Amino acid sequence: MQSYTIGQAARLLGVSPDTARRWADAGRVATHRDETGKRLIRGKDLAAFSAELAKGGSGDEDTSHTSVRNAFPGIVTAVKLGDVAAQVEIQAGPHRLVSLLTREAVEELGLEVGMEATARVKSTNVHIDRV
Repeated sequence: MQSYTIGQAARLLGVSPDTARRWADAGRVATHRDETGKRLIRGKDLAAFSAELAKGGSGDEDTSHTSVRNAFPGIVTAVKLGDVAAQVEIQAGPHRLVSLLTREAVEELGLEVGMEATARVKSTNVHIDRV
C-alpha cells in the first residue's frame, strides 16, 4: 500500500507541511512510522481525509484554494472604483502590485484600504484573494 510523508501529503492537500503535521498531531489523520522512524500516512487514510476536507473545509480560515502559486500577501493601499471597472493597489513588502478588476468583484470581496489581501500573479494577470 502506498504511503506518503507529511511533506508529500501537505503538497497533495494544498497546505503547508506544518499544517499537515498539526493535523496529524491532533489525530485528524492517522500516521505510522517506517523502519527509519519517519512518520507516514497511508494512501487510503490520506484519500479519506482529503475527501473529508473537501466536504467540510479544512477548519483553517486562512487557507486559500487556488491554482495560482506566486502569492504576495500585503495590505490594500488604494481602491479606485469606476462605474464598471476598479483598480486595487496592494503593498506587499517592497512590492507595489496593481490589479484591474470589475467593480462587482471588489464589492463582493469587500476590499477596502487597510485590509489584508493577497495578490496572486499568474502569467500577465494579478488575482486578489481577501484574507
